Formats: sequence, C-alpha cells, structure tokens
Amino acid sequence: MLKASIDLGTNTCLLLVAEVDPVTKQVTRIVHDQSTMVRLGQGVDQTKRLHPDAVTRTRACIKGYASKLITLGLKPSATVCVTTATARDAENGAEFFKEVERETGFKFRTLSGDEEAEFMFAGGLLPGMNAETSAVIDIGGGSTEFRSAREGMSLQVGSVRFNERFLKSDPVTDAEFWAARAATEELLRSAKKWRETLPSGATLVGVAGTAVALAQWHLGLPMFDSRAIDGTELTRGDLHRMVEELKWRTVAERRIVPGIEPGRADVLLAGALILWRALECLDFPKVVVSTRGLRFGVLALGDLN
Repeated sequence: MLKASIDLGTNTCLLLVAEVDPVTKQVTRIVHDQSTMVRLGQGVDQTKRLHPDAVTRTRACIKGYASKLITLGLKPSATVCVTTATARDAENGAEFFKEVERETGFKFRTLSGDEEAEFMFAGGLLPGMNAETSAVIDIGGGSTEFRSAREGMSLQVGSVRFNERFLKSDPVTDAEFWAARAATEELLRSAKKWRETLPSGATLVGVAGTAVALAQWHLGLPMFDSRAIDGTELTRGDLHRMVEELKWRTVAERRIVPGIEPGRADVLLAGALILWRALECLDFPKVVVSTRGLRFGVLALGDLN
C-alpha cells in the first residue's frame, strides 16, 4: 500500500512516500523522502505570528509536494499531514492552514506535544532496535520531544527558538552562549523524572534535523546519505567539540565547513548545545542517530485527518 505523509516543523518540511505493510503497519519500502528548509518558525517566538516571508516559502514548498504526489498517482487529500510547535504557537496558524488546504488539498492536523513524542518514537527507531530499551530525542526548531515505550514529554527548547532568543551575535558572545546554556539546562531539569523511568543502559536515539545534521558533519558527508547516517554514534565528547567549534565560527564560516548544510548553519549551534546538554544532564554517554522520525510514525500508524 503506497502512502504519503508530510511533517511540517519549525525549520523543515518533510515529505515521505512509502509502501506500508497493512498488517504490521511498518514501512517496507521508501519511494521518496524529501526535506526542504522552510523556516516556518521565523520570528514566531517573539511575535506569536507566522512571518509573511515564512508563509511564502512554506506555501511554495507545499505546492511542490502536491505536484510530486500527483505525478506518483497519489491524492494530496489522502496524505497524512501533521504540524507541530510553530502551529501551536502562531496566532495566525489556523488561517494559514485553511489557505493551504484550499490551494492544495492537504489537510494538516496540529499535534500536541505528547502526540508528537508518541509518533516520533514509533517512527524513529531503526530496524532491529528494541523499543523497551530505547528512548528517542527529537530536537526541532521550536521544541524538543523525549519519548520511551511508556511515556514522553515535550519541552519548549528548540534550535530556531533558542537561536532567535539568545544567540543573536555573529559569532555569538560568551554571555549569549552561557545564557542559552543556562536556559537549556533549566528546562532539562524537568526531564530527569522521565529519565528515571528508563531501564539501565537504555539507548538514546536522536532523530530529526539537528541530530542528522551533526552526524552528517561528523562523517564529513558532502550530501545527505541515510544509509551512512543511520546508526552513527555521537558521544558527549563529540558533541562538546562540535559546540565549541560552532561557537567561535561565524555563520558564513559554518556554511563552508564540509558536512554542514548551509541552510542550517545559523541554528546548528543552538541545536548542538541542546543535544549536548541533554546527554550530560540526563546521563546518556552517547546518542545513536536515525534519519527516521515523525513522518514515519504518522505514516505507519494511520490516517489522522
């Protein structure tokens, strides 16, 4: 059964087209997997509204996805479409999505933080991973989700949100960096009770843009390669070194570093800082990176529209 899903986040818009086994609900073959940087969350943390430029970029991306699905013989109206933190925060989000549905047929559902964590966990584990001994972290542009087989939580700390809130200089100043670190650690304290519910030696799996981007940089890959990235391990030490290098580089300097996607260069420090401090504060020695995630979870678990 060929199905499609769209995951529209604060920073990226992802389209997945795959064959799904109707009995096991598992993705059996990926037909098309595309990620586009739209930065829908531009300015939302300050204004609580979607920026006109962000709306224009996102509409263009979504229209392109509709055309792609039609060429594959799929109907946009049958696509499982979800959106997350930015839509929850933006006052004009509902108006935007009504216009998107009118123009393309895509009907988006805004997930709660708990729903986002649940579907992210279901889709993020790599083949062969044990759900009972695994936990997933998803650092998005506006929020960070933690999930295990039993429970999860969502924190309002994300790469775009904290970049705009704290890391305003280029390169960032020490004062900005330490303020961002302190705010991150303060929010992470509330995740310690969740951490205590996990079994000893639980594996932390990192999904979505930040973790994937850091793995791509760590491997020095010139372009995205899911087969190379899936299963990559990043230790606390690896992440600390990355944070320190990103901290002293300007955004322009980051853009030309092999493996760093130019469109993510400005927010990668905030994302790396969040992941590094999550490992330190929650006592994980490493994170295993997965290119899968929310779009796989909502595709496998059914139509949410």
